[in-house]
Amino acid sequence: MKTSAERLAVLGCAGLVAVTVAGCGSVTDAVKGDGGGKSVTMGTTQLTGVLDPAAAYDSGSWLLLRNTFQSLMTFPAASSAPAPDAAQSCDFTSGDASEYHCTLRSGLKFSNGHPMTAQDVVFSIERTKKINDPTGPAALLSSIKSVEAKGDTEVIFHLATPDATLPAKLAGPAGAIVDHQAYPADKVVPNDKLIGSGPYRFESVETMSGGGTGKQLSKVVLAPNDKYGGDAKLRNSKFTVRYFDKPADLKDALDKGDVDLTDNSLEPNTAAQIRSDQQGGKTDLQVVEGDSNDTRSLVFNTKDPVVSNVAVRQAAAALLDRKALARDVFARTVQPLYAMVPAGVTGHTTAFFDRYGDQDVAKAKKILADAKVQTPVKLTLTWARSRAGSAEADTLKKQMETGGLFQVTVQQEQDWDAYRKGWADGKYQVYLIGWFADYPDPDNYIAPLLVDGGAYHHGWDDPRISQKLVPDGLKQADRSAAAGGYAQIQQIVAENVPLIPLYQNKAFFAARSYVTGVESTVDTTGYFRFWEISRTNK
Repeated sequence: MKTSAERLAVLGCAGLVAVTVAGCGSVTDAVKGDGGGKSVTMGTTQLTGVLDPAAAYDSGSWLLLRNTFQSLMTFPAASSAPAPDAAQSCDFTSGDASEYHCTLRSGLKFSNGHPMTAQDVVFSIERTKKINDPTGPAALLSSIKSVEAKGDTEVIFHLATPDATLPAKLAGPAGAIVDHQAYPADKVVPNDKLIGSGPYRFESVETMSGGGTGKQLSKVVLAPNDKYGGDAKLRNSKFTVRYFDKPADLKDALDKGDVDLTDNSLEPNTAAQIRSDQQGGKTDLQVVEGDSNDTRSLVFNTKDPVVSNVAVRQAAAALLDRKALARDVFARTVQPLYAMVPAGVTGHTTAFFDRYGDQDVAKAKKILADAKVQTPVKLTLTWARSRAGSAEADTLKKQMETGGLFQVTVQQEQDWDAYRKGWADGKYQVYLIGWFADYPDPDNYIAPLLVDGGAYHHGWDDPRISQKLVPDGLKQADRSAAAGGYAQIQQIVAENVPLIPLYQNKAFFAARSYVTGVESTVDTTGYFRFWEISRTNK
């Protein structure tokens, strides 16, 4: 089973209430849309290899699966509340969010023409859990004790423990519905055998070494799925995704016109420069800026003899200047983050700012003096990957050394797998990690990162959080009603500082001037809707 740690951002930086579907467009309208027969090519550095929903659990694969598979639920644009997709309606039928009932739309089909039924939903969930691929999303379905079909259109989820986030989990590729007549129940299918019911179907999948599962993708071509019965209206006739190893290579392809647009993969300063040139009329490229739910934190190994002292961690929190980091290192392509839950997601607060402000040297000095901590405190800060290179860690070092209270040594771990193993084994004192959320719910920024030491392996746990506040939050089907509990959790974190939230990324999608529709799909849901993109040139 894949752990939450493996959802970490390897590029470094890895209200849920009853709802009923609105009227949906016809299949003809959905497929034809108004794209005018034009194909679109996007470039990305979100490398991936496996696309079977039972084994795919990274941002690169989910980028594709969200456009080729339907789930019971989905996230509409600019909304953090799931809405029906393959379902006509879904709601919790128990007061404590322990039973969930869905009714499917009628007439849905997979791209091979097979009808979609409740049996396919049950098969898909049970298949992912049974395969339990070490790189797959089975962990997201762990609260499901059993799932049953009643006839062809009704599905009932029986949960082992209350889980109000289940609709959000089912809204992503972890809840992707596959054809039980085409997929084996106990093994992953190759990338050239994928069948879904989303707005696109896989036309071709190319890898670096010739195809198959487990190989790095180089190009994927998606064609309209003429069997699609959902709400999306395609504004292009085909969508191609090309993969690049380096942001510089992606930018070069954009300049040459080899790709029409990029996702949020460019270097921060490159995106900022394009934006500046665009505003000055110096380029025919455009940048669409939007929200993102990716976050970055400075993490403490609370089992380490030095940083086990909460005063050391609190003093470090008081010395950081997030605004300067965002301005000077990331050219304002990130925004300061002062709590676990980012802006745009229910439950967002400014707990760290409220407690520490931005770089208050006097406060940091008093914290250490009151705790009788000898200064300078010697720390080692480790990092592996960052969109800003070494500038991020070097700036944090400089900030923490302000006033002579800390003496920080910076070291880089070159190998990502070694880095991940290093923090899991408690090898590092202080380290930098990014987080890509599975879904835009406050719980996904808290439970995976805090309970029992969390995916960051900081070694800190607070029973108030793990034994009461998190379980209580999962009983609240109305997610807005749970916001108070999540705010309390973030205050506890700010007081104890097992980690320091630094910033949340902004999304910068660069495109040629003839590309339209990007602004319609850039939001905190993490869903990039290919069908919204169109071209105005010939």
